[in-house]
Amino acid sequence: MYSLLRNQLFRMDPEQAHEWTIRGLQQAQRFPFVLKTLQRRMEVEDPRLKVSFSRIRFPNPVGLAAGFDKHAQVYPALAALGFGFVEVGTLTPRRQSGNPRPRLYRLPEDQAVINRMGFNNGGVEQARSLLSTFPRPGIPIGINLGKNKQTPQEEAASDYRHGLRALYRHGDYFAINISSPNTRGLRDLQQSKPLEKLLSLIMAERDEMKDETGETRPVFLKLAPDLTQDQMTEAVQVGMELDIDGFIVCNTTLSREGLKNPLKKEEGGMSGKPLAPLSTKMIRHLYRISEGRMPIIGVGGIFTGDDAYEKIRAGACLIQVYTGMIYRGPSIAREINRELLHRLEKDGYDHISEAVGQDA
Repeated sequence: MYSLLRNQLFRMDPEQAHEWTIRGLQQAQRFPFVLKTLQRRMEVEDPRLKVSFSRIRFPNPVGLAAGFDKHAQVYPALAALGFGFVEVGTLTPRRQSGNPRPRLYRLPEDQAVINRMGFNNGGVEQARSLLSTFPRPGIPIGINLGKNKQTPQEEAASDYRHGLRALYRHGDYFAINISSPNTRGLRDLQQSKPLEKLLSLIMAERDEMKDETGETRPVFLKLAPDLTQDQMTEAVQVGMELDIDGFIVCNTTLSREGLKNPLKKEEGGMSGKPLAPLSTKMIRHLYRISEGRMPIIGVGGIFTGDDAYEKIRAGACLIQVYTGMIYRGPSIAREINRELLHRLEKDGYDHISEAVGQDA
């Protein structure tokens, strides 16, 4: 059925199609029985797929990456699609409209997407209202935090601390996004000295909230795929020294290597199939230099169970999809989870955790 619907969606402007999809999910959320029916059809319940760390329990390792539910509007409907967790955002302290349209492009021949959205979102106060209003789904919800475009680099930490404090009670974990290529200068924060200053202040804020609420929310750092190996090593070492809880690898890339579609000339970050090898290489490197001690959420070019399994064997304990859902449809989590179970049986593993890092 999705192949027919996709044909219609792909005739629309990509951002218009996304907005149409969001409206459809909002309508579904008005009817709890619809979500329950969806969930029964989509979820794959199997103890071999359950993942736990930092006191968070994930029913399966397949999550939806940030960027789909930018405003925290439809995460209850997305939770009904069989995902093990959903990450909302990127959210900034103040509402911002993002970069001018058009800013989203499909590259079907390459099974890729290029975007230069620019953190368009309704701000953390709107998100807090929505996160307080909707019924809490039975899966973890991550919150991806960014800085406003107008905030000077030297004041970036204040934006991340503001988001963490405002939404602390509503997120199961927080992702620090300093790796988007679509906010000028943002990626400079990944350099060791600015990163050390930034993460020190963010973790201090987390500790204050921990003391205030009695609850510890894990903080993950999302890295860019365009870092050199030495830059990545430095960033990981800084993160480990400051006791962050894990890494998300990776964000979109500025590389256009191997792309065929003429739209490859558009500015922005590229996601999808061509990103897969680079992402897997980064995961493997991070797993090695951290000696398998840091949880890794693997992202980039995951369309199938084999893609997900490759990331897991490289060192990821969880994975996220986004572009894959655009091309494969809303049943992608169910399909990947079923395929993962097949791979576990084939390799003789009793649990998904046994496969983590086997190729690293």
